[in-house]
Amino acid sequence: MNEDIRIHSWPCSYYLDTSKQWIPGKLSLTPTSIRFTADKTGELLVDFHLSGISEIKKESSHLIFSSLTVLEKGTKHWFSSLHPNRNVVFNILEHFWREQLVSSQEAGAGAALESSKGRELTGMLEGSQKRLEDTAKVLHSQGEQFDNIMRGLHKIEGDMDVADRLLTELESPSWWPFSTKLWKTPVEAKPKETPAAPDARSQEGILLRIPVIITHRTDSSAKPGKLTVLPSGLEIQDCNSQLLHRFEARDVDDIWVHTPYEISVRQRFIGKPDTSFRLLAARMPEAIPILEMQFSKKIQFLEDALGFAGARKSPQADLGTSIWQAATGLLGAAMNPGSPAGSAEGPDKEQVQLQKVSQEEAKELRQILKKLKGLALETEAELERQDEALDSIGSSVDRATLTIERQNRRMRKLT
Repeated sequence: MNEDIRIHSWPCSYYLDTSKQWIPGKLSLTPTSIRFTADKTGELLVDFHLSGISEIKKESSHLIFSSLTVLEKGTKHWFSSLHPNRNVVFNILEHFWREQLVSSQEAGAGAALESSKGRELTGMLEGSQKRLEDTAKVLHSQGEQFDNIMRGLHKIEGDMDVADRLLTELESPSWWPFSTKLWKTPVEAKPKETPAAPDARSQEGILLRIPVIITHRTDSSAKPGKLTVLPSGLEIQDCNSQLLHRFEARDVDDIWVHTPYEISVRQRFIGKPDTSFRLLAARMPEAIPILEMQFSKKIQFLEDALGFAGARKSPQADLGTSIWQAATGLLGAAMNPGSPAGSAEGPDKEQVQLQKVSQEEAKELRQILKKLKGLALETEAELERQDEALDSIGSSVDRATLTIERQNRRMRKLT
C-alpha cells in the first residue's frame, strides 16, 4: 500500500511558533503521517509520523477559538479554523492514530519472531484458508435462505390445497350430503403447521468487524462507530454498539470505493430520500475484498481507488500459482534434502530455491493443504445442493402459479 496516499484533507490554520502567527493552509492525513502545507508558499510546515504522537486533544486558543492540539515528541502543534468542524477532524485523526498504534504493537510482536521461508508460505496458505472459510460462510447463509424459501413454498402449497377443498365445497350443490367431508377430514389428517425455524440472523457468523468513522448524509455528522460484515448483509453501529442501520444484502444498491480507506453504501428508494452511509476506516483495505466478493455486481471503484484495485488484483492473480508452486517445491525439498526445490537460472535464484523448510513446517503445511482440500470439496457439495434447490424452487413456483390461476378462474365463476 502506498504510504503517500492522501486519506483526507481539511482547510485550517496552523500556529507557527517561530513567527508567532497563524498560517492558513491545508491539513492532510496519510496512512502513516500528518502533514500541513501553507497555502501561499506551498511549504510543508508539518510532517510527522502517527506513531510519534502522544496525545490529540480539543483545546481553545486565546480562550475564544476552538482548536485541535497534537502532542508529538514533546512538541505541541496547534490547528484552528478547521472545516467542516473540529469534531470531524478530531474523530478521524484519533481513529487513524489509535489504529496505527495497534498495528505498530502487532508488528513489533511479529518482528520478534524470526520468519523463515516455511513460515512465510504457511502465512500465505492460512490467508487462503481464511478467505475460503469466509466464502463457505456466505454459501452456508445462502443455502439457509434457500431452505427458508422451500419451507415457505411448501406452506403455500398446503394453503392452496385447503383453498382447493374450500372451492370444491362452495361449488358443490347444497343438497350434496358429503359436501362437508370433502375437505375437513384431510385437514385433520394432514396438519399444516410447521415448527418455527430458528432465526438465521442470530446464528450467522461475523465475517469481519472493524471500527469506522460514520458520515450520514452531511460531513458535519462524522462520528466513530463499527462496521460489521455478515453473510446476509451489513450492520452499522455507533460507538456504544447501538444499531444505526442494517443493510440486507438484497437491499444494497451501490457500494462506491472512493479510496482504499473510504467507501459509501447506498440503498435507493422511490418517493423518499435514499439511505446512504459514508464509512472511513484504517482497516478498510481488509473489508474491501470481502465486500467485493459478497457484492461483486454492486461495488464500483472510483478514480482514486482504481490504483488500489489494480495493485491488489495483480499480485492476487499470481498468488494462487505462486502458492502451489512454492508449496510443491518446498515440500519436495523437505522430503528430499539433497535435491533443490526447483529449477532456476543463475546462481542467486538457485541459492534461493535451495532453501528448505523444517519437518514441523512441512507437517503444518500438509495439514493446511488438507483443510483447504476439505473446504473446497464441501463448497463444491454445497453448490451442487443449492443448484438442486434452485431447480426445485423454480418448479414449485411454476406449480403454485398455475394453481393460483386455476383457483382464480374458479372463484370468478362463483361470483
